[in-house]
Amino acid sequence: MNALLFPGQGSQIVGMGSELYNNFTLVKKIFDLADQKLNFPISKIILSGPENDLQLTENTQPAILTVSYSIYRVLKDEFNFNFENFKYFAGHSLGEYSALVCSNSLNFSDAIYLLNQRGKAMQDAVPVGAGKMLAVLGTEINIIKELINEITPSNGVCEIANDNAIGQVIVSGNKENIELLQTLLKKKKIKSIPLKVSAPFHCKLMIKAAENMRDKINNIKFSTPSFQIINNVTAEPISEPDKIKTLLIKQIFSTVRWRESILKMAEDKIKDYVEIGPGKVLTGMVKRTIKDVNCFSINSIADIKNIVNEFKK
Repeated sequence: MNALLFPGQGSQIVGMGSELYNNFTLVKKIFDLADQKLNFPISKIILSGPENDLQLTENTQPAILTVSYSIYRVLKDEFNFNFENFKYFAGHSLGEYSALVCSNSLNFSDAIYLLNQRGKAMQDAVPVGAGKMLAVLGTEINIIKELINEITPSNGVCEIANDNAIGQVIVSGNKENIELLQTLLKKKKIKSIPLKVSAPFHCKLMIKAAENMRDKINNIKFSTPSFQIINNVTAEPISEPDKIKTLLIKQIFSTVRWRESILKMAEDKIKDYVEIGPGKVLTGMVKRTIKDVNCFSINSIADIKNIVNEFKK
């Protein structure tokens, strides 16, 4: 059995999806639909930038969904790719919306609207410069948790935002506490890299954003997905529409349990992991976490032809 993976924020690049846009009317229609729903030319930002506009969270999130969904539809409708051997769909943060759209749980137009609003809410939840995110590399998550407890006994926020892979954990919180952690990590000779992000995602500082999104998510129709979705908050399969909504709200301020999600799929004997969307970030995380599996990234027509041939064998 196989799993389909959908990337999150950080995978975006100006020009992503342009080859598919230039070759398939279907993709042009998807990009046009995104423009119509958002009432501004997100397609132009995706295809030609400027990069500063693409990096705005409220644009990045619907942009990545648009490209991921386009690749999925080209695979399915233009190349008649058969997904019947795919047991799980899983997406990283905003990628969970892509997984829900491609599994027929959420309408594409509704998802575009929600991600644009989600991006705005997350950006507006914390004043610019007040928050920070830090990648901690080569260290077990339990050690990082112990160090966080040393610096935040009572005040401020410093939390695990993304448990991405073995040796790759992202920490999020207010600037002062993240910098205290950075200093402590340096003393312990643990490598850390500050992330170029506009807000401290997936921590308690995002509760305001979650409250902002509650009614917007609850007012949208969700259906039972046609594939099992591995949820970011629980790292378990999920299918009930009401539970999906509740956890999408909670996801905004909760840890993305991606490493555990990968391990869950591996326990279920998933051997082939296919990432559709810009970049190769997720397949890299899979390779860091589990061995003896096959990983594929699909960004181009050549990639699509390769995967079609590979899965015919």
